Amino acid sequence: MIPNNYVETIYAGFLGMNVGIRLGAPIEPVVWTHDRIRDVYGDIRNYVKDYKTFSADDDANGPVFFLRALYDDAVDRELEPDDVGKAWLNYAREGIGMFWWGGENVSTEHTAYLNLQRGIPAPRSGSIEVNGLEMAEQIGGQIFIDSWGLLFPGNVQKAADYAEKAASVSHAGNGLYGARFMAACIAKAFETKSIDDVIEAGLSVIPADSTYAKVVHAVMEFHRDNPADFRACWYYLDEHWGYDKYTGVCHIIPNAGVCVLAMLYGEGDFARTVEIASMCGWDTDCNAGNVGTILGVMAGLDGIPAHYRKPINDFIVASSVSGYLNLVDFPTFSKELALLGYRVNGVEAPEQLAQRVKPGEVCFDFDLPGSTHGFRTSNSFKTPVVRHSAQHTKDSRGSLEVVFDRLVTGDSSKLYFKPFHRREEFNDEKYKPTFAPLIAAGQQVSATFYLDQWEGEPLRLTPYVRNTHTKEEVKLASFAPACGAWTDVVFTVPDTDGAVIDEIGWVLESDSPLLNRAIGSLFLGRFHVTGAAEYAIDFAKQYKEFGSVTPFAQHRGKWELKDGALYRASETDCSAYSGNYYAGKIIVEATVKPLAGESHMLITRAQGIKRHYLAGFDGAGKVSFIREDFGQERLISAAYDWSHGEEYRMKLVADEEHFTLYINGINVLECRDSYFGRGMFGFGSLGPVESEIRDVKVYTEVE
Repeated sequence: MIPNNYVETIYAGFLGMNVGIRLGAPIEPVVWTHDRIRDVYGDIRNYVKDYKTFSADDDANGPVFFLRALYDDAVDRELEPDDVGKAWLNYAREGIGMFWWGGENVSTEHTAYLNLQRGIPAPRSGSIEVNGLEMAEQIGGQIFIDSWGLLFPGNVQKAADYAEKAASVSHAGNGLYGARFMAACIAKAFETKSIDDVIEAGLSVIPADSTYAKVVHAVMEFHRDNPADFRACWYYLDEHWGYDKYTGVCHIIPNAGVCVLAMLYGEGDFARTVEIASMCGWDTDCNAGNVGTILGVMAGLDGIPAHYRKPINDFIVASSVSGYLNLVDFPTFSKELALLGYRVNGVEAPEQLAQRVKPGEVCFDFDLPGSTHGFRTSNSFKTPVVRHSAQHTKDSRGSLEVVFDRLVTGDSSKLYFKPFHRREEFNDEKYKPTFAPLIAAGQQVSATFYLDQWEGEPLRLTPYVRNTHTKEEVKLASFAPACGAWTDVVFTVPDTDGAVIDEIGWVLESDSPLLNRAIGSLFLGRFHVTGAAEYAIDFAKQYKEFGSVTPFAQHRGKWELKDGALYRASETDCSAYSGNYYAGKIIVEATVKPLAGESHMLITRAQGIKRHYLAGFDGAGKVSFIREDFGQERLISAAYDWSHGEEYRMKLVADEEHFTLYINGINVLECRDSYFGRGMFGFGSLGPVESEIRDVKVYTEVE
């Protein structure tokens, strides 16, 4: 049964997961023992570190991307392990991001990925037979499963079954029981406020004689006799079920005990539960993330304290091959996940929800309680409050309120959203995120504002975008919103001459004197970016950050910036991706200079590393159009005399089912194919390569 507040509860669960991950992440290394955490941080009641922007780790990457198997393969049938295995290969760049690349037979996920690459399909890729018992029972079996529980509210068996199928890509034995247990707990949390009921639901879907069930019962029994001291329970857990007894980098059994401990001693309180999970040590971000999802669903949005929710600001960045999908806006993701939930449960989604989810567009409506969609202000003194409001609404349940306080001539503050990110905005190199701009030149921005001004001269708003290369703001015509009424605003995103846009929003100003300062509230009711994008990529204005050259995500090979060009060299196949993941019509142009190798191609409609089209030089004296779908198929080839060391202006047009490759302005290849209808653009090679790429121009349109 899908609950009436399904979207809101998913939102609370996803928020809860990310609060737990963010709380536990700084004290995750094994050197941060239970005692050391206690001695240094004491009784944790807030984040122990402030992050400028939090980059998702494997605990969030898995729940966001492994469920894409339901979009890509298991669309009108039941999920199979191989579907999730394909998602691993399609969205994870080899050796970087997504999960921990700790080495074969060290990292379970790295081992499973290599198995998949070798042609060992899931579930054999994660089996004990192939990988051994220790590897199969590390913690990854339960840390990637949150989305499966959120998809099946109240249906603990279905949630557990799907979680097991997904976890079997990399784990087996107790690793699968952990997946089943946690997914069932999340599903049950939709319909109960009892921790005992949740744990019993988890136990109901795993073998009663399993080690996983035994550690759960052991913690429950200790809690019955010692209900007030979680640290006493932890010492008991360490003595009887600790890391010295269950080896490997991060075994599931000790950490399962911590999750149950945290839920029992947290007594249904969200904050206390994730705090206890973090204070116990071991795999802190994984454990706090799992129980954070469970308690987020159970407690709802009202149960997540503001001091934990506000720094999240509805936003994380992930590290898949798609920079566009990596910018994870919580309200949008929650609505997309809810739509998927209606589909897999065979229930028709509410029309209003379907209308509010627009893949390929930026569509913020602030209808979820407390939502901010990642908006920020630049001057906390002049705009001291940015919060969700239900006071003024237009076609939704809420708006974003910005309180401006005592603006006078010369003062300003920006209200803005970040459609692109740079390394300088992060504290560490966590899981190497990549970015493709969500918003680009040529697109149309529409917004609605309500002004409640209390005193002062009229507030003035100036639309702007920021050039991430120069840090300069490109400003458009100013306007003064009407006081006491809604004002509709539309503008076109201006060009930034080959640089990426990393801010978009409005500058707030007022020509008020000191004796009549501008004070009031501005409400943003809707923010929508749509339409075709047309922009250039000048590599003289790009950067190599997080291991990739902006604004691309690179898979394999060496990619560098060299003399205003993108230089690539690889001893194997390699590829790079950018652009709107949902674009249908795509025109990509680039000047390509082959230096070595026989494969120099443009990519279009890429839905991942293993699903896209390539067109370009394909061997000596030949051009080809190729479909990649976990294996290459040459759809058409033609003779073309090309040489190393020469520059060629290549242009690939994808328009509905029609594809055309131009070289130096001449049509050299045409093809019709309807297999992939949308995706990213980029550059690829099917073998060893060395080349330079420059002067990229892009046109994308969501059809």
